[in-house]
Amino acid sequence: MRKDLTDYCPLGDRVVDQARRRVLNGEQVPASEKLYSIFEPHTDLIKRGKINKPIEFGHKVFLAESAQGLITQYRVLDGNPCDEDHVESSLKAHRETFGSFPKVFATDRGFDNAGNQKTCRQARIPCASIPQRGGKKTAQRQAFEKSPDFKKAQRFRAGIEGRISVLFRGRGMKRCLAQGKERFRVFVGVAVLANNLMKISELLIPRETKKKPRSRAA
Repeated sequence: MRKDLTDYCPLGDRVVDQARRRVLNGEQVPASEKLYSIFEPHTDLIKRGKINKPIEFGHKVFLAESAQGLITQYRVLDGNPCDEDHVESSLKAHRETFGSFPKVFATDRGFDNAGNQKTCRQARIPCASIPQRGGKKTAQRQAFEKSPDFKKAQRFRAGIEGRISVLFRGRGMKRCLAQGKERFRVFVGVAVLANNLMKISELLIPRETKKKPRSRAA
């Protein structure tokens, strides 16, 4: 108990200091200097633009999923980075893993900017399904976003929400009871591993193409 209190005291001093600077001195304390939890000092403040939850606490996790439902990339992110920061690194990671860029790359509009669209063109991705964020769309852009390939890729992208739900409800990623950021990273990795092992097992099970005949007795 003495050791715990000794560890918490400096954190408590940080909370008092940031409160004094912000409330009494009217100073805008940088997010990197703020402490949001004395029990989990690594906790980040996350602004996701949700009306019902404008601010959340924890860590952002980047996920990439293959067409077979396997999670091919995961990263526990630091701070509150924008989604658009991860397109180039995600494509590079995909090429390192599979030896080439993906034929279809689908995200939501939060990943869109001119640089990311250019990166996809340079990678010669046949279908870079990233909806344009803001601004007036050209006729060519409107036609592309209405194309069957683009819409199909967006329907596939929407499936990542279901995968996140599976990780939360079925793979134990809803709540981390381990302390420390490194343990949090391991916790996320274990949930991803569990998902992939079960998905691989499901893919290996041969599926019957014909239904068995039914019988009924009285």
